[in-house]
Amino acid sequence: MIFHLPDLGEGLTEAEIVQWLVAEGDVVAVDQSIAEVETAKSMVEVPSPYAGKVVKLHGKAGSTLAVGEPLITVEPVSVAAEAYREEEKAGSGSVLVGYGTSTAASSGRHRTPRRPVQSATHVRPAQVVSPLVRNLARSNGVDLTRVEPTGRGGVIVRADVERAMAGGTAPASGENRVPLNGFRKAATVALSRSRAEIPEATVWVDVDATRLWELRESVPDGPGLLAYIARFTVAALRDFPVLNARFDAERQEIVELGQINLGIAVQGDRGLTVPAVIGAESMNTTRLGQEIKRLTAAAREGRVSARELSAGTFTLNNYGSLGVDGSAAIINYPQVAILGFGRILDRPWVVDGGLCVRKITQMSFVFDHRVCDGGTAAGFMRRVADAIENPASAIARL
Repeated sequence: MIFHLPDLGEGLTEAEIVQWLVAEGDVVAVDQSIAEVETAKSMVEVPSPYAGKVVKLHGKAGSTLAVGEPLITVEPVSVAAEAYREEEKAGSGSVLVGYGTSTAASSGRHRTPRRPVQSATHVRPAQVVSPLVRNLARSNGVDLTRVEPTGRGGVIVRADVERAMAGGTAPASGENRVPLNGFRKAATVALSRSRAEIPEATVWVDVDATRLWELRESVPDGPGLLAYIARFTVAALRDFPVLNARFDAERQEIVELGQINLGIAVQGDRGLTVPAVIGAESMNTTRLGQEIKRLTAAAREGRVSARELSAGTFTLNNYGSLGVDGSAAIINYPQVAILGFGRILDRPWVVDGGLCVRKITQMSFVFDHRVCDGGTAAGFMRRVADAIENPASAIARL
């Protein structure tokens, strides 16, 4: 039986084989991971829909396959029977599978280890499975034996080479061409389409986040600042559903969406991704904080699911974590708006006629002018800003 590379979602048409998790001759079970592949959005493990012996691997690590091309050929075989044959090869003589022969004594092959263990004194050879990564290193004078790998199984990936280049291993002068990786290619398409099709407008306001900061400090083990901001954003979207929508240009309709899937912009070594907290409207602040933390970690590791990457209906961007104060962000097409926050700074502020020091952040809002006007955008922003400035009363109303 031939298993073809499946549709990995989001209209992706190809994937690069990062590494095989099985070898020819191995026996695999249904849903066992057989390969790790990299798409334009993330690295995912592909499970086998068949059980049996691996007869052929269609493609080497580093090669690119189109969706629908053969990935692996599996010959149906009884797992129990195969295990029995392995027992016989080991010289057990036992008639009951699993008795009389230790795993260490068996000479039969099983799936290759997914995480090789190396001693601290072992000299690690450079492992690069992608020819693109190897070419990138060669063209920039990067010694792969000196590059620290972060890929699964000690594999050097593109981000490792780029990090080495940034550290000074690249030539000091001369032209440097860096090919776009899958993440950057996908982002290029989406961002270009957003700017080409959406008549966007940007508004911003300075927000006094002192009380929210104090609330967060009063409960050290509680939700983080972004979790509270996410909760206030979701509440505001319920009041302004036109911003949790799509614009159907063909039918000239605004399509308001019932579910709020809050996209969280995450900047990682492999590029910018926007995974979504699915069903955010049903979550409290604590649950939102847990989901944001999980998604952020998964996105930086390239392990977010295709659904989480494509389900977003509105984006929240904490660019303050990058050390900047403001941004006129690009809307994450086909969404219609994006809300961003800069870093929180101590600034002089007038409160009740007196000058004092407060925690101030700049909030920027970019929206599709086809779905609403400035009045709606301002109303949405003030709803979020008022909640940040008076979090206790805002939470009481949620």
